[in-house]
Amino acid sequence: MRTMRNVIFSGVASALMTLTAMPALAQLKLPAPSPAAKVTQEVGVSEISVEYSSPAVKGRKIWGELVPNDKPWRSGANAATKITFSHPVTFGGKAVPAGSYAIVSLPSQKGWKVMLNTDLGLWRGGAPYDASKDVASVNATTTAIPSRERLTYVFSDTTDTGTRLDLEWEKLRISVPIQVDTATFAKANIEQAQKSTAGMHASAASYVAETTKDYAAALKHADAAVAANPTWYNHWIRADVLSRMGKYADARKAAQAAWDLGQKDKNFFFRDQVSKALADWKNKK
Repeated sequence: MRTMRNVIFSGVASALMTLTAMPALAQLKLPAPSPAAKVTQEVGVSEISVEYSSPAVKGRKIWGELVPNDKPWRSGANAATKITFSHPVTFGGKAVPAGSYAIVSLPSQKGWKVMLNTDLGLWRGGAPYDASKDVASVNATTTAIPSRERLTYVFSDTTDTGTRLDLEWEKLRISVPIQVDTATFAKANIEQAQKSTAGMHASAASYVAETTKDYAAALKHADAAVAANPTWYNHWIRADVLSRMGKYADARKAAQAAWDLGQKDKNFFFRDQVSKALADWKNKK
């Protein structure tokens, strides 16, 4: 006969065994019906990526049935398909700011449309599609292709200034061209690099002149700073180094350049120092 103590012990042991087994069940990983996928493409200095879930045909009729005509479609499975642009682009001829968007498609026998929508929560918890949140709505081209079992996104015909986004599934390809102003973005990157380089040289010039007193080395840094980015501040750093070297005529010219440029800058925070230097160095050679 089982005592009450044995019954309690047996129940506790059973509960512990159940709790011990739960982590193993929680870690169980099985193939997803529509596995997650991501494709990324660099276009010049920009990056474009698409994150989506990839359903399979599985012998079903896709177009016109599983994906009905004339109804907004998430362009994949599960949550909304997301496209991300690191820089502004032209999507199917429409200007689109940098950022992430949901790709919404509108299949039709008369011709497809593809929209980019700011609501990334579409199709999560039944969130309805709202066309007023579209940043672009463009016509897409469709092409017959060899059979493809799983829905797949592909970047095609990529150049330094553009690419083509293709959605391929079953025997259909839906395409939208994307253009990027690479020349403008590359120029901005160059200018930013120059400013960064100039800032490092200006900091080095000031530090070397103040601490090691190696004025020749400091002047090389100051010259490089002005060459990379001729701001009033960099001219002033150069003027200070030249004055420490006793080259007052050259220092005054540099200070004058700093003064002239500073008049156009609301953040001319060394105004008083530059003004005083111009006066002090006026009769020094």
